[in-house]
Amino acid sequence: MARKSLVLSTLVLFAGVVLSHAETPAAPTPQSSLPRIEQRDGRYALMVDGAPYLMLGAQVNNSSAWPAMLPKVWPAIEALHANTVEMPIYWEQFESSPGHFDDSVLLTLLQQARQHKVHLVLLWFGTWKNGSGHYTPEWIKLDNARYPRVICSDGRTMDSLSPLFQSTLEADRAAFTALMRRLKAADPLHTVLMVQVENEAGTWGCIRDYSPTAQRLFDGPVPAELIAGLHKQPGTWQQIFGDDADEFFHAWNVAHYIGEVAAAGKAIDPLPMYANAALRDPFHPKRGSYESGGPTDNVLDIWKIAAPALDVLSPDIYNPSYDAYTRYLELYGRAGNALFIPETGNQPPYARYFFAALGRGAIGFSPFGVDYTASVNEPLGAPRLDKDALAPFALDYAIAAPMDRELARLSFEGKLQGVSESPTEHRQSLDFGSWRAVISYGMPQFGFGKEPGGNPQPDGGALIGQLGPDEFLVSALHARVDFTPTAAGKQRQFLRVEEGSYENGVWRFERIWNGDQTDYGLNFTSAPQVLRVKLATY
Repeated sequence: MARKSLVLSTLVLFAGVVLSHAETPAAPTPQSSLPRIEQRDGRYALMVDGAPYLMLGAQVNNSSAWPAMLPKVWPAIEALHANTVEMPIYWEQFESSPGHFDDSVLLTLLQQARQHKVHLVLLWFGTWKNGSGHYTPEWIKLDNARYPRVICSDGRTMDSLSPLFQSTLEADRAAFTALMRRLKAADPLHTVLMVQVENEAGTWGCIRDYSPTAQRLFDGPVPAELIAGLHKQPGTWQQIFGDDADEFFHAWNVAHYIGEVAAAGKAIDPLPMYANAALRDPFHPKRGSYESGGPTDNVLDIWKIAAPALDVLSPDIYNPSYDAYTRYLELYGRAGNALFIPETGNQPPYARYFFAALGRGAIGFSPFGVDYTASVNEPLGAPRLDKDALAPFALDYAIAAPMDRELARLSFEGKLQGVSESPTEHRQSLDFGSWRAVISYGMPQFGFGKEPGGNPQPDGGALIGQLGPDEFLVSALHARVDFTPTAAGKQRQFLRVEEGSYENGVWRFERIWNGDQTDYGLNFTSAPQVLRVKLATY
């Protein structure tokens, strides 16, 4: 992140205040490089200031972006060693009366983020927040005739706005474009890296809208662009999609709505934009048990066609099961979609998945509810959020933060791999061509003589980056890392094992590991240690 003087930050803030009522402002300082998502050979990077960036994220609680709450946010962010904070922008605050926009909260977030030397991701809480319209202004909530809600098949009016009405879309789009216009004016330094458009959009408790308007559209032809994108023959929703027709119809309409909002915002300020998903069971999904309409794994292709302005479709992962978590990483780290974890549980079992996420090429990872406001989301999250509760995540970030750019670069080059501890398989391996890295859990630091039995709680993990044919960057927690040559008849030897750290992209040597520290492999405890390892065979 570019570091400017406090004077410059003050000037930028002043310029944003002056321009809060202007429609076509000029930038107060020269533009820095615009963040973007870049793809290469099926891998992705979030490019910031022209280089890959690893988002060590933290998302605050839903009501913690109000200025009065921020003193309880920043200490938690500092304890976590995060470099990026995900902050909501509330439609109800931004446009409390039609056409009158208040950017005071936005400007406060920008100013304080710069003071604390972190980037931001803005979360637009607009038409949908977890399927509801709770963050819409009162003038939306109280006018159901102009801004209709979903009507379920049994006639119930749902606590979810319908995506099918132009009046609602136009209102959300106008507010979002006003937000992006003010953001562009106030943030020439690109403190904001990405924007989330809506939050876990869709509908709980009803598969789709069954209003007369919706039913006419459902009985009509599937849109031509979806037919072409999915390589289907023309027909009605029921004819083409059968039992999936209701759900796919809702997904198309929600995605198309959000795509329209995102495209309008990007026309003002083309920052990377994404939508997040409340997930369904990855192995045994039961229709009706999850939010319908959002970017769940079964409708990702529909979302990609309906909302091309969105750069990423992202999973909010609140299932601590190893099999489920790693399956979500596979489902969303797919061809045509960068892997980004904008929300995950803040309980200790989730911390180890930082390693697996980076091993799958994730551009960012973010536990939810990171502040000291006393809000908790138990049982999805920890019953109390304090420095001790954050410690497992802080340890991950303490390892990664000094070398975040190096990790991002290695990932984008296809040279970074990582694993998280499985509760059932206590030894894992990673293939690096002529070398195989072997990660074992539950091993003593000194000596061999036993098979790995796993840690008392599966909290281990490892990150390994390949720096050269026989040279590796290695870090791990609660694990033993060793290497075996893939060539038959050869044995491994450590030529040099350096412990050190990165400082401004430069490796700083601290000591050489040898003797007891290498005779039995490389043993990592809860200390945030990073090694550069040079290997040879004999």
